[in-house]
Amino acid sequence: MTEDASLTESPAQMRRTALYLTLAQVPEGRVVTYGQLAELAGLGRAARWVGRTLSQLPADTRLPWHRVLGAGGRISLPAGSPSGDEQRARLRTEGLSVLNNRVDMKRHGWRPIEHSG
Repeated sequence: MTEDASLTESPAQMRRTALYLTLAQVPEGRVVTYGQLAELAGLGRAARWVGRTLSQLPADTRLPWHRVLGAGGRISLPAGSPSGDEQRARLRTEGLSVLNNRVDMKRHGWRPIEHSG
């Protein structure tokens, strides 16, 4: 992004940009919660806003939205829904196991400090 572009971005666009840039860094085989993603993106306690914003992503997005889970590693999209089934399939493809509608955050949670470099 050019310096000029950042001057013309609205506060809402800047929040979305921070969210998307942070989400893009979550590596394959790792997951974050909505709350962690908000915090990592510098958005404070905006977990619900993160969820709403991710639900509005275009179907062909390349962002790894499927790596974002509810508190405690809970999959918040309903089983049997197209997006819920896609999320579970993508997570399994990346080697994560989904048990009782949850992913083990201790094992698969992304902690950027530990995983950088």
